Amino acid sequence: MELLVLGGAILALVLLIIFFYFVPILLWVNAKAAGVNISLLQLFLMRLRKVPAPVIVNAMIEAYKAGLLDIKRDDLEAHYLAGGHVEKVVHALVSASKANIDLSFKMATAIDLAGRNVLDAVQMSVNPKVIDTPIVTSVAKDGIQLLAKARVTVRANIRQLVGGAGEETILARVGEGIVSSIGSATSHKLVLENPDSISKLVLSKGLDAGTAFEILSIDIADVDVGKNIGANLQMDQAEADKNIAQARAEERRAMAIALEQEMKAKAQEAKAKVIESEAQVPLAMAEAFRNGNLGLMDYYRMKNIEADTAMRDSIGRPNNNQSPTNNTNK
Repeated sequence: MELLVLGGAILALVLLIIFFYFVPILLWVNAKAAGVNISLLQLFLMRLRKVPAPVIVNAMIEAYKAGLLDIKRDDLEAHYLAGGHVEKVVHALVSASKANIDLSFKMATAIDLAGRNVLDAVQMSVNPKVIDTPIVTSVAKDGIQLLAKARVTVRANIRQLVGGAGEETILARVGEGIVSSIGSATSHKLVLENPDSISKLVLSKGLDAGTAFEILSIDIADVDVGKNIGANLQMDQAEADKNIAQARAEERRAMAIALEQEMKAKAQEAKAKVIESEAQVPLAMAEAFRNGNLGLMDYYRMKNIEADTAMRDSIGRPNNNQSPTNNTNK
């Protein structure tokens, strides 16, 4: 008998635990005390759908206390089942309502499901964020390099959070604007004197178009003078021109040497032909004597001509100190 009573008590306790698990009466009491209209059957069905009832009920209580009466239980459940963050969405809606920011439940859930933190977006809309750009290097028209660093104050654009570009795009566009502004300056001194001209020019280009942010201001934090790029380029060009000139001069010298060697070779060839021809003269004379074509008087006459020619050559030399009379007497 005692075993039956004990078994019945255990069974009743298990059934009671199961009942309170599927029918959270305390949570229902909290909702009713807060003024949220929800039934025990709806809480029971949440358990069956594997939806955490405390999350949904607490979100409904927070929205009701904040005056957001258009948020329904079915919408919260659907957003949770879609993989969204119910708590962040409700917190963002409450913050946007208190800050007079136009944010609907549909837009908030879309932003959350897109992977962005909707609560951080609302907070950034209330408290703008300052983004420090990396050091941007640019060159003015006078060839002087400038190193600029800017601070961009942005505010989240709620309407463009879905599909809008992020901070990287803002930084890239601001850097491009700084490079363009410095590059269009006639002198680096003008940029150093009026650094706000850079921010005004960059801000006027509408760099926040298509992004998830609204640019409030662009402030130049620092501008430093870098290298003299123009002078370096001129030095490099001069060095290149010098190397080209040296290469061309070396080419002309090599061609002159080759031409000189060619002329020497031709002179040697001509000298060899002359020597060969001179060697044929005695043979021709001997052949002429044998054939009777050359007589003794002809031979003496030829020798006299050669002697006269040699005498004229000796007289015509500038270093010859002998006179014709001395040569004749000799």
